Amino acid sequence: MKRIITGGLLAVALFCGGASAEDAAWTPETFTLDNGMQVVVVPDHRAPVVTHMVWYKVGAVDEEPGKSGLAHLFEHVMFKETENLGPEEFTTIVQRNGGQLNAFTSWDYTAYFERVAKPQLKTMMELEAERMRNLKINDDPKGPFISERDVVKEERRQRIDNDPGSILQEQVLSELWKGHPYEITVIGKMDEVAKLSPADGMAFYHKYYSPENAILVVAGDVTTDEVRTLAEETYGQIEPTGTVDGTRKWAPVPLLTENKLLVHSDPKVRQPSWSRYYSGLSESRQRRESYALDVGLSVLGGGMTSRLYQALVEDEQIAINVSTFAWTTLHDEGPAVISASPVDGVSLDELDTAVMAEVRKVLAEGFTDEEVERARNSLAAEAIYARDSQSNMANTFGSTLALGGTIDDILNYPDTIKSITTEEALAAVRTVFGEDRHYIEAELIPAEGDQ
Repeated sequence: MKRIITGGLLAVALFCGGASAEDAAWTPETFTLDNGMQVVVVPDHRAPVVTHMVWYKVGAVDEEPGKSGLAHLFEHVMFKETENLGPEEFTTIVQRNGGQLNAFTSWDYTAYFERVAKPQLKTMMELEAERMRNLKINDDPKGPFISERDVVKEERRQRIDNDPGSILQEQVLSELWKGHPYEITVIGKMDEVAKLSPADGMAFYHKYYSPENAILVVAGDVTTDEVRTLAEETYGQIEPTGTVDGTRKWAPVPLLTENKLLVHSDPKVRQPSWSRYYSGLSESRQRRESYALDVGLSVLGGGMTSRLYQALVEDEQIAINVSTFAWTTLHDEGPAVISASPVDGVSLDELDTAVMAEVRKVLAEGFTDEEVERARNSLAAEAIYARDSQSNMANTFGSTLALGGTIDDILNYPDTIKSITTEEALAAVRTVFGEDRHYIEAELIPAEGDQ
């Protein structure tokens, strides 16, 4: 899962060394409304534009057994109809005002955002406050819940059921997370999604869509006082439901206890691929260790200058690509992955043997200080450059806080990543890919007769 701004899915950083006046202007401020809604303001005065986001601390991890896909389906329903907004009117208003909007659901959170000119900020707050408390859900077969349920079913067909790579990844992650709330993909199982009812949706809405379970992030050409005034006039008028107790279904992910091989063949596959998935780390649970893993994986297989790429693609010429990466920005532990695709004439068994031989060789020899320094500097630089994107800033602060992190975790990222030692980076990779660690091997191949 690619690091958008704070580490493998998120990292932004405002400071890398001493703070300048420009850095200080980017420093966020935070406060809490009387109804429990947390507010984060990230000033960016380069253009009269704002990114407005509402993060709800609920995702697929919080779904009841047998009701997978409900958090994602509900994201769709939120765009439909409220007591004071007709069907699709929410979207129409945003677009008529020249804005952009969208939403997304993770295992850990659900987020909604609009990017508009500064004068439209109050309107965005009014719209989001309206659907936080006045969403309409009914049993009408043509109503928003049923119609969006059909949309989600089709989305699953297109994004997973018709994509061989996604089918295999879903199988692998289900094994990796077996027994954990992450086990079922965010979009849900088709049969369970088909059974979700408007009553399920309304119960979910009343339990989780409440100001005390939400984080408002406003990044852009605003001041804290301006945001506070508007937030109190809109969100501040919503009474908390009191149904959120703050507990989540998060839990440490147990290590794999045996090796498994999963093979998926499909006529649509033209290029075979091979991967190994190991139990990884989580920034939320092991922040420094996960940073060390990110650094170590960058050295091992993080691009065309990495050890694996140079050995297997450039020198031995048995792979057309090879990489290592880790999903470290979920709340609970995600996978650490080694993946590669062979050149013509090389079997996946031969590729497996060659890749793992090189991994063992590198981990036995160790990393050089120069390699680790380059990796650290690259990760820190990516984080600093990411601050040029207002939406990335809003995403980083929202996701980090929704996962239980702090603003300091974000601001300290460059200094922390640059303090990772060669020994720490090597130890993290040696631990995750150790000979005593079990793994899931995944092979994606053309259907029989198409090879």
